[in-house]
Amino acid sequence: MSKLRILYVASEINPFLQTCEVSDFVRKLPQAMQEKGMEIRILVPRFGLINERKNRLHEVVRLSGINIAVGDEEKPLIIKVASIPNAKLQVYFIDNEDYFKRKATYADEDGNFYKDNDERAIFFAKGVIETVKKLNWAPDIIHVHGWMASFLPLYLRNYYGNEPLFENSKIVTSIYNQGFDGALAKNTIDKIRFDAIDDEAIVELEEPNYVNLMKIAINNSDALIIGSEEIPKELEEYLNTLDKPVLKYHNMENFSQAYLDFYSGKVLK
Repeated sequence: MSKLRILYVASEINPFLQTCEVSDFVRKLPQAMQEKGMEIRILVPRFGLINERKNRLHEVVRLSGINIAVGDEEKPLIIKVASIPNAKLQVYFIDNEDYFKRKATYADEDGNFYKDNDERAIFFAKGVIETVKKLNWAPDIIHVHGWMASFLPLYLRNYYGNEPLFENSKIVTSIYNQGFDGALAKNTIDKIRFDAIDDEAIVELEEPNYVNLMKIAINNSDALIIGSEEIPKELEEYLNTLDKPVLKYHNMENFSQAYLDFYSGKVLK
């Protein structure tokens, strides 16, 4: 099997941040694939809970410095990098003072969901794509984990659809049980319309709850993986209606060969 280039895009990764099973999967999966000879890149948000000094994050100046448009505003993109201890893996962190400095992930100390979580997710998706463009690194597979990364397939297919670097890339999305209660801001769909993405591609975002965000990601992916032992029933039923490869759940003790076989046999067929 030839050496695959795999881009992992996730909401979090252990040991930098660990709030759910996504963190552990994204810690173990890239290393397992690297040990099988694959070329790996990992990108996550730089949430304020991540201690930069303790984890030795430092800015990558050559990748930073561009502005990302979110609705009618532009926000500067800062890229930081750190190495995973005891592994030959680097993690790139998407950062912005307005969106990621706060010392929490998705909600304030009173449990209130941040009103700009939709903008943070848009910024993250665009920031990932712009960073990979600057790296000039064409991935064979882009594997998405966690709802904060769920706009990436949408933007890659509809906003960056003519970008030659990604013309042969296949998108895989893992579906987990870790979502959020309630919904993103009611005008989330308007912020995405601002990027001239057709209404037909974002109709589910009329109600931007977790299930509908994941449906958007699923619609724009080439293949899906069930990442949790149980996922929302509505998503399970939705997957059954699609003519796309779906890998059933594998726990962290026996997933690596199954994932590699899925990548090579179903995603890149």
